[in-house]
Amino acid sequence: MSVRPNRPVLDRFRLIAAALVVCIHTGPLSGVSPGWDFWLTGVLARIAVPFFFMVSGYFLARSDWKNTGRFLKKTALTYLAAAILYLPLNLYVGGYGPLEWVKKLLADGTLYHLWYFPAVLLGAPIVRGLSRLGQPAALIIAALLYLIGLGGDSYYGLAASLPGPAAFYGAVFALFDYTRNGLFFAPLFLLLGAAGKRWSTQASLTGAALSLAAMTAEGFLLRHLEWPRHDSMYLTLPLCMAFLFSLLLARNQGENRRARRLSLLIYLLHPWSIVLVRGGARALKLTPWLVENSLGHFASVLLLTLAAALVLDALRPIRLNPTARAWREIDLDALSHNARVLQARLAPGCELMAVVKADGYGHGAAAVARRLQTSGVRAFAVACPAEGIALRRAGIRGLVLVLGYTPAEQAPLLRRWRLTQAVADEAHGRALNATRAPVHVHLAVDTGMRRLGVPAEDADALARLYGMKNLRIDGIFSHLCVSDHLDREALDYTQAQLARFYGAVDRLRRDGLDPGKIHIQASGGILNLPPQPCAYARAGIALYGAAGGGASPALDAGLRPVLSLRARVACVRRLRPGERAGYGLDFQAERDTLLAVVSIGYADGLPRELARNGGRVLLHGQSCPMVGRMCMDQLFVDVTGFPQVRPGDAATLIGQDGALTIRAEEAARRCGTIPNELLSRLGPRLGTARR
Repeated sequence: MSVRPNRPVLDRFRLIAAALVVCIHTGPLSGVSPGWDFWLTGVLARIAVPFFFMVSGYFLARSDWKNTGRFLKKTALTYLAAAILYLPLNLYVGGYGPLEWVKKLLADGTLYHLWYFPAVLLGAPIVRGLSRLGQPAALIIAALLYLIGLGGDSYYGLAASLPGPAAFYGAVFALFDYTRNGLFFAPLFLLLGAAGKRWSTQASLTGAALSLAAMTAEGFLLRHLEWPRHDSMYLTLPLCMAFLFSLLLARNQGENRRARRLSLLIYLLHPWSIVLVRGGARALKLTPWLVENSLGHFASVLLLTLAAALVLDALRPIRLNPTARAWREIDLDALSHNARVLQARLAPGCELMAVVKADGYGHGAAAVARRLQTSGVRAFAVACPAEGIALRRAGIRGLVLVLGYTPAEQAPLLRRWRLTQAVADEAHGRALNATRAPVHVHLAVDTGMRRLGVPAEDADALARLYGMKNLRIDGIFSHLCVSDHLDREALDYTQAQLARFYGAVDRLRRDGLDPGKIHIQASGGILNLPPQPCAYARAGIALYGAAGGGASPALDAGLRPVLSLRARVACVRRLRPGERAGYGLDFQAERDTLLAVVSIGYADGLPRELARNGGRVLLHGQSCPMVGRMCMDQLFVDVTGFPQVRPGDAATLIGQDGALTIRAEEAARRCGTIPNELLSRLGPRLGTARR
């Protein structure tokens, strides 16, 4: 993936679309020329709302429609706020009974411009369902719905002249005020946006111009025939939108969230601006200039709305741009892919337990766990109660196993947050039992790592733990300490650990004790061992698409790296031969040299020795070496030969840029460590961008 400059064309066009909506409701040219005003408000401006649908469909489809629920929730909350905002105006106008209020709220919008919200709230679930049929079939069905909708909109005069269609649309209008709604209108444009069809610039420009010309002719013809009940739906409108969206999409790079916010605020607020401008003009005796003058009316409404939008946007809580300095990019689709790959390597009936300790190995535990939960993972492992509580607060259900030591005095926290505790040894079990309240636990068994656990050969100790009345023993586990190595000695030691573990489990069963859920495999064991007869397998570093410290074949298992690490170039320095740079003047230029200062350092979690041991970054698809001493907040990169490097460019320290890739394994190896350490030590001041 190449890192490209930011040109958020789609987001910027939202502002144009919002201004066109204001045009529709103010008639800027009505006092100049009715014909030109119709072309502006009844033809050209009709691209605005379809564009909003298309851009929503485009972004929803990028997540394979998985974000539809979150999108609908956010849209519904915005709609509710807007309905409350315009409630005084609705009450002033009056005329609605309770049933009419419900109909307006659910189908038509509580004010004339709010119809978009119930339309998208109905249209998005329809489209998600249609998308399961495949794109061609979904588009055909949506196009047929749109054609039906034409008869209730611009072609109503024709439909009303025929008995059958007239009765049909009469029934439709008992439910909706218009066919410009979530059933007949929204699905086609959502799907056109989702398709994201791109043609060449010349083809897009030509197609947009010709289809707009055709839509203009269609609009004026229908107006002459006096067919339209409304003028939102034209036969040529979808074609015009497809070419326009292709043109915008081809040039779109990045995003502009402020433009998104401002366009939404302009869309929401402008009817109140119309009311205020009319009332203010009457009070100030400016009606001839601000109301009767159509251009003055449009300009005053738009300027007042924009001013209000800017003020409200300025008052919102500050949200820092996560990619402004240095950041992690988290590919949640890669995470879901890795979970499927690992699950496929397990024995039937064995479930994946996702290890999300250390903030999900630096990937963000809450976001990782939420995505895995939607992918079917129901068991998670953490290192301490605080990590488990954070998961519960993030809405994570199912088993949360605390693998590390927890003092007995924290047992109330375990119970309150429904956490399962690993028992470190017999003494730890006795202390938990002494709290005199039930605690759900998994017993750790030491099979040779000599870290935590009751010795596997100590059958009496295991039996005593099972006899403690306040320990609710739901499982038993061990850890393979060399399963990520493939040499003969390591393989033999792993087999010995397996024998000890299953021997301990079998003894418990022979004694009439239920061991509960058993698990012993971690990442290395999943990748290197045959499927094991266990209830769980604990996936840690492999889940994130990286290899552990041994000879684990993670790179060959079809796993995808989840994390990329990038930082901005702060400035570019030119050094003459002999000139020095950095702490201790550690770097000396041997030739005319360009140095890029990259905004990331050891305080962000990078090992300081990376710069000394051949560390590199990718810039504009080229590999550039780190030089000098790494600073707390910056590092130097030699970009000699790449004069195109500019301040603001994104340097890739882990991840892909163009055809080149730097994996976490490479960076870790240069520092004499493992990806587990490198990734989990990435600092909290790094921004996080998820996709």
